[in-house]
Amino acid sequence: MGDIPAKKILVIDDEPQIRKFLRISLGAHGHAVLEAATAGEAVALAGSQALDLIILDLGLPDLDGHEALSRLRDCCRAAIIVLTVRTGEADKIEALDRGADDYVTKPFGIGELMARIDIALRHRTALGDAPNREFRTADLVVDLETHRVTRGDLDIALTAREFETLRFLVQHAGKVLTHQQILREVWGPAHIHETQYLRVHMGKLRKKLEPEPARPHFIITEPAVGYRFKPAD
Repeated sequence: MGDIPAKKILVIDDEPQIRKFLRISLGAHGHAVLEAATAGEAVALAGSQALDLIILDLGLPDLDGHEALSRLRDCCRAAIIVLTVRTGEADKIEALDRGADDYVTKPFGIGELMARIDIALRHRTALGDAPNREFRTADLVVDLETHRVTRGDLDIALTAREFETLRFLVQHAGKVLTHQQILREVWGPAHIHETQYLRVHMGKLRKKLEPEPARPHFIITEPAVGYRFKPAD
């Protein structure tokens, strides 16, 4: 998991075999693992433990998974990764809108999950740090104070709205942002359904920002859900 130190992780799933699999896998990476089989147990643990990350299965026996997510987000600042067998985009969007940092669809590979954990922990760590004036990844530099954007020796001229979009993306680097979240943040609540306009806007931003706009490296599309800014490895 890169250079992410060991963390305290709560696994919430009503299937004992899934909890055991995750306990062994996460423990092998040095993490301390707590377990809950119901939303009630999970909320009680989240309110009493200093957690770094929560892995939440949406199919819980005592409470709708999205409602459980909202309660966990209300009482805990930990990163939250949702596990779901629900493949509908509406479920993923609702989970992200309710505060999930990411989602993984069952069945999943442990390598994929570990990569998502790594990203979510880095994102939460960055949020906890003092605000940075600059965001840097590879040869891309975004100066959040002067609004200057450079890639190598190239100055990239962005409109005010393009910069605000990029600012929002890099401040949540690694996290999936829904169309509605981006539109609400950059354009305002009255524009949250203008997803086609957002696609055109993102295309223009990619042309300015990406070395190969048709094969984007930084601004990654999450089909039917939104976008993720991917920092360089």
